[in-house]
Parts: sequence; structure tokens; C-alpha cells
Amino acid sequence: MSEEPDDRTVFGHKHKAFLQALTSRQVITFDEAKPLIAAIETSEKPDRPTQPGDITEVDFRDYINTVNNAISPFDFEIRNLQHQTSKERVYAFVNTTSDALTQMSTMHSADEIAFVKRVLDAMFETYNTQRAEVMAITSLQALKLAKANESQRRESQTQTQAAQGLTMTQAEKALETMVEEGWFELSESGYYSLTPRALMELRGWLVDMYNEQEEEDEEDDDEEEGGTQVRIKFCAACRDIVTVGQRCPNLPCNARVHNACVRNMFRTQRDSEKCPACQTAWRDPPPVGEKAAKNTGGRRPTNGIAGRRSNGSTRVEEEDSDASGGAD
Repeated sequence: MSEEPDDRTVFGHKHKAFLQALTSRQVITFDEAKPLIAAIETSEKPDRPTQPGDITEVDFRDYINTVNNAISPFDFEIRNLQHQTSKERVYAFVNTTSDALTQMSTMHSADEIAFVKRVLDAMFETYNTQRAEVMAITSLQALKLAKANESQRRESQTQTQAAQGLTMTQAEKALETMVEEGWFELSESGYYSLTPRALMELRGWLVDMYNEQEEEDEEDDDEEEGGTQVRIKFCAACRDIVTVGQRCPNLPCNARVHNACVRNMFRTQRDSEKCPACQTAWRDPPPVGEKAAKNTGGRRPTNGIAGRRSNGSTRVEEEDSDASGGAD
């Protein structure tokens, strides 16, 4: 696709159309953007139709950069990262100042938000330990969080009204909604985890929430770095959050890397296949993500829903062991 340089850099009607399409879908890939941009270009110049195959990555980046320049004063940004499983680069329209839970509060009830927060706590605390960094949760494990426990109810009473919790059916629907809205994704193995969009939009919030500063006199078995619990770790190569990938074979070490970034990590070390932090040989690195749960000897998870009673309530199978979630 060829056009005048000014057409690519000046925010105009076609960029507004692209932005409108992106805000409606929240995330987009280059392959998904090609027919969209082609249609926009064709509408601008109907006498010179543009085909999706005519759109190059340079054209796509021009759209992204031009839109970003226009929306940055309003605390919005199009960010991108590589999907940790599919390895496809994903672009997302994110709010750079408001945390996602605040945004969700305009569309969901307080009990639904509290449930989502309990699921996130399970992902990044309960099932994110030195023994197994799963950072994902099965449907069964999530549905067990439908009701707040006693300490959570007491905490909610000190802040607002007491948390009522959700029924199993409501919790199941809330999980489905989080997937539909692009916050959670459900793997073929039945694990819920954060989507690329959620990782981009929640990046600062996750660090603030789960990499908490330890009290000087408090002891904790979790990894620490400079007095801080490090539950949210970043790739040694690309610097994005790692929830699926590899960890240093020296378990107390905080070095992590995405599977797709391993070669780049070694390349920056002149092909030295050692941990960039502690210099341990990078051999048989333990996995990060749902594979870490399987390495603990737990059963392969199901979707957690065994069936429904005749009265419509959801019946949930009990897990034989919490090891499938990586809890110590």
C-alpha cells in the first residue's frame, strides 16, 4: 500500500475509524487488522480498492503510532505483547491510569468484583509459590471461591457492607463473562488465566498488589528481593510479565523467561546457556504456568462442573488434592 507520508502520520478520519473498531473489540492482531485497514483505505479511495494482502506491517505500525500520538494525552494507549502460548503479537487498547477493577465496577456488582479479586488472589498467591508457579486456576478451584471466607467477610465489613458472595451459578456466569470481556482466557486443559490484554492493562496494579513490601520483622517463605515479595516476575529478555514460560532451575532465583524468548536471552549472553541472574546452568528449567500444576503430581483438571441437580443448582466435584493447583 502506498500513500503520501503525511497521510500516514496525521490523525484523520481513517485513524478514527480504526480507533473505533479497536475500542469495540479491545484487542487485535496484525492478521485481524489487515482486512480492517484495507476496508478503511478502500472507503477513503474507492477508485483504488485496497486488498488485505496489500497491507504491510509498516502500514499497520503507522496506524498504531498515529493513533497512539492522538490518544496519549487522554491517558489511553495501544500496547502490545506476544501471546505467551500462541506466540502471536497482540495489540490492546488500554487505560493507562484507571485500574481494571475500577473499570469493571461500572459494569458488575460489588460481589462480582469481590469474586474476581478472590480469583486473582488465588492465581497470584495461592497457586503461585516457590514450589509451583501456576498463576492459573481451574473452574473447580474458582467456583470454590464463590463465597468469601470468614476473614474476607470481616475485611469487607470494615470497608463497606458485608460481602454476600455469589451462588455457584452466578460464579460460573461471572467466569464466562470475564472470558467474553477479554480479561480471562480458558485453556483446553480447563485453566483460567489472564489474557494478554489483562496483563497489559493490569501490569502496574499486579505489581503493586502482589509484590508487596515486607515488614522488617516479618518472615515469609516466598521469594524475596530487597525485602519485597516477588510474585509478579518479568521476562529476562522482553521484560513483559511471565505467567507462562520457564524459571531458573535454581528455585530461589527470580529469573524467568518466556518460551519464545529463551534464544534471545542466551544470545544477549553470547550464547551462554546460563541463568542471567545467578549463572546456574539453564538445564531442564521448571515450567511456569499450568504445566507447573501437572508437575506437582495433581490430576489433569476438568472444567470442574460435574453436572446439575434437578433444581438447577450447580454440583461441583471435590478435588482429591490441592497439588493440582500448585499450593504448598
